[in-house]
Amino acid sequence: MTKLIIQIPCFNEEAALPGTLAELPRELPGVDLVEWLVVDDGSRDRTVEVARELGVDHVVELPRNRGLSRAFLAGIRASLEAGADLIVNTDADNQYRAADIPLLLDPLLKGEADLVVGARPIGAIRHFSGPKRILQRLGSWVTRILSGTEVSDAVSGFRAFTRRAAMQLHVFNEYTYTVETLIQAGQKGMVVRSVPVGVNPEQRPSRLVRSTPRYILRQATTMLRIFVTYRPFRFFALLGTGVFTVGFLLGLRFLFFYLNRAGAGHVQSVILAALLLGIGIFLFLVGLLADLIAVNRRLLEDLEARLQRMEERG
Repeated sequence: MTKLIIQIPCFNEEAALPGTLAELPRELPGVDLVEWLVVDDGSRDRTVEVARELGVDHVVELPRNRGLSRAFLAGIRASLEAGADLIVNTDADNQYRAADIPLLLDPLLKGEADLVVGARPIGAIRHFSGPKRILQRLGSWVTRILSGTEVSDAVSGFRAFTRRAAMQLHVFNEYTYTVETLIQAGQKGMVVRSVPVGVNPEQRPSRLVRSTPRYILRQATTMLRIFVTYRPFRFFALLGTGVFTVGFLLGLRFLFFYLNRAGAGHVQSVILAALLLGIGIFLFLVGLLADLIAVNRRLLEDLEARLQRMEERG
């Protein structure tokens, strides 16, 4: 029997949740059982009561507001514990068309993907400003480079996972899970697909994007942290190589003047060159150490996933 759980992270969604739930399916082709799960991220309104009144099968209550990433991860863990074979994540503001859920599930049911992301028609979304559309495309391009995947809408929260893929996902940053989970999936060799989906008219302004400059800064910081987390050696090696090269060139400059008997007055170049060379070597060594730590983390994650599978079989 194939069990699908549709999870919805919520924070003060008393007004929007009824409309979202009204669109969700209870039956789908290729799936024997469809259940709904709501993650209440410390809401201060009647989100939990509304969810239960409307027949939500599982409600996860976080004692305080932890942010979208933590709510998403709590939903994934609860869905796995509830025996989900497939998990679909959608937003509580009914941004995504629930009628497109079969499009997300199709590659999973056929065994062609581990994770499927719904790609919104960015150019056709009326409430997206020109700069926001450019930023969305730029962010997706950067994510494709970092993850090695071909996802056209990297920040879309409308996505589906197999059970095995969900068991391997971990989220470390507290702002958003979308980019990090894609990079993780690429690092772990998962097959990621992107399918076009539709969107509903905007019901309320995004709570994640309250101001464009702040959003850009937080997304850039998130991507940098993720890059350092998952590719530490490359990051520190590139940084160290750049610093070392500048120091090396300064050393050559001093050597040129020294051999031409004009070294007097260029002692500062020697001091700066030595400092930069030392920093470059130090950054390279930090990269090696960070890479060893990253390898250890991946081994622990693989061990955790294996233990979970052994527990299920036992």
